[in-house]
Amino acid sequence: MTPAQRIAAKAAIWLVALLPLPLLTLSVLRGALEPDPGEAIVHQLGLCALWLLAASLACTPLRQLSGSVEWLRLRRLLGLFSFFYACLHLLAFALFIVGFNWQQLLTELSERAYIVAGLAAVICLLPLAITSTRSWQRRLGRRWKVLHRLVYVAALLVMVHMWWQVRSDYGEALFYSALLGGLLLVRALRKA
Repeated sequence: MTPAQRIAAKAAIWLVALLPLPLLTLSVLRGALEPDPGEAIVHQLGLCALWLLAASLACTPLRQLSGSVEWLRLRRLLGLFSFFYACLHLLAFALFIVGFNWQQLLTELSERAYIVAGLAAVICLLPLAITSTRSWQRRLGRRWKVLHRLVYVAALLVMVHMWWQVRSDYGEALFYSALLGGLLLVRALRKA
């Protein structure tokens, strides 16, 4: 991939990754997220985080299939966007579900295990986002790769987060678990 192609690929990721924000805003303005727009926003932001996490996990198998290291150069950007949407998901939950009422947040955390799993997933992604730069790679050396294995824990916690909140329709949780689980399995088989 030439430098111009790499810039174009990164620009495309920026465009596609940020596209849900104006689309979500438009849906709110059109009243398309009724009856509970806040809950719909929280859900959609979570799905964006999940899709971008899956895309970042797919980069290694794609590199193996294609033989091109360019996939690995895009993985960091996808991972950072996943963290960005996970933070927006958390912020939207705090705003729309608990209204920034910290006592209510503590109550929700104590009563709903799926919220704890989701929060733990975001906490796992935090050090990955912080240490995603080349300077952190050099500073941490071999420990950088070990630290970045937290992405597997985060992906598992995302699956737990989804399953623990399912009430009746298991289809969505099954689909996303198969997606993330399949990507984790491919990576695990590669290591074996």
